[in-house]
Amino acid sequence: MELHLTDWLSLVFRWAHIVAGIGWIGASFYFMALDFSLRRREGMSDSVKGESWSVHGGGFYHVQKYMVAPEKMPEDLRWFQWESYATWLTGFALMSVLYYWQADIYLIDRSVMELSRTQAIGLSLAALAASWIVYDALCKSPLKENQPAMFAVLFMAIVGAAIGLGELFSARAVFLHIGAMIGTIMSGNVFFVIIPNQKIVVADLKQGKIPNPEFGKIAKLRSTHNNYLTLPVLFLMISNHYPMTFSHPLNWIVIALILPIGAVVRHYFNAHDSGKHGMAVRWQWPSAAALLLVLMAFIAWKPGEPQETAHKAENPKTIMPAANQLADDAFAIVQTRCAVCHSSTPTDFVTAAPGGVAYDTPAQIALYAPQIRVQAITSAAMPPGNLTEMTDDERNLLAAWIDTLEAERP
Repeated sequence: MELHLTDWLSLVFRWAHIVAGIGWIGASFYFMALDFSLRRREGMSDSVKGESWSVHGGGFYHVQKYMVAPEKMPEDLRWFQWESYATWLTGFALMSVLYYWQADIYLIDRSVMELSRTQAIGLSLAALAASWIVYDALCKSPLKENQPAMFAVLFMAIVGAAIGLGELFSARAVFLHIGAMIGTIMSGNVFFVIIPNQKIVVADLKQGKIPNPEFGKIAKLRSTHNNYLTLPVLFLMISNHYPMTFSHPLNWIVIALILPIGAVVRHYFNAHDSGKHGMAVRWQWPSAAALLLVLMAFIAWKPGEPQETAHKAENPKTIMPAANQLADDAFAIVQTRCAVCHSSTPTDFVTAAPGGVAYDTPAQIALYAPQIRVQAITSAAMPPGNLTEMTDDERNLLAAWIDTLEAERP
């Protein structure tokens, strides 16, 4: 019996990460919707900010929110914190298995920078720590009184980080790290600010003191930041399954477009939950759709050459071999550059062929030719980090061979 430890750890941690994320994001979305749905009613106590009635699962719910806190602490108080902590911890565990344990495959791209495993992992950890330090300092700066300006600076900081990390890591790792850095900011808000502030309020109540409302305002502000960052971070975390996003030569622009798209969509739900109507809830979806079309057009464009001819145009100095020789050369390239992983007997890089896709025979390679075009030619996402150093000429030759296959098909 063969146990593929990295695959099992990746599967278990990914599963746990998704489950924890659903719990955290679901709770976040619910409480933001609840907050925006609060309404003042006639005869309501001055200590109550508002109330919300809802129906779900065959029952009715009546929720009230206090301006600061109730006069007396209830015996049962439900805290929402472990959803956030579990999401970050499982995400970091998954990142460790994929990007640290297998740094030579997923984290390091030696065509970008020659890094040792220790250097690459150290830079990765430093990036995560720096994300929280910079963000927290920003929230404590004078910009905290001007939220639009603060978000503009945060936007520039995130895009700047994407540009900087692009000079260190593989393109796939850059997107993963930007997502992890934003996730660190969000979880840091819960761990370092929101929960501690709420505990201070609870402690004051237990001691018979009047809580300082400033603690609640700060926690609410950080929670709002988390709310607007959620959709962009989800996109970044799933982007590693779509090479067209991270493999673009100017992939930082992809991130620069995803941030406002996610924020605009999130703003729609917040405005809708607030009971707003008319233009207040009509501009978001058209704006997000327009930005998405810009993103799609940008990804389809490659600087320096038209997309439709990328990796297809022959080098004037290169004469493509005859059909039989072309097939033989393509098989040799795949065997040398791809079959180190995609094989029934892979090398030390992986324990099993990714996705169960093996390139052991010409027939297998021909079967997966469309996927080879997408992964190794159109996006150049494979080999990961160009670990086996596939050249542009080899990609062009593979493209020519796949063209002959498609031309022969009825």
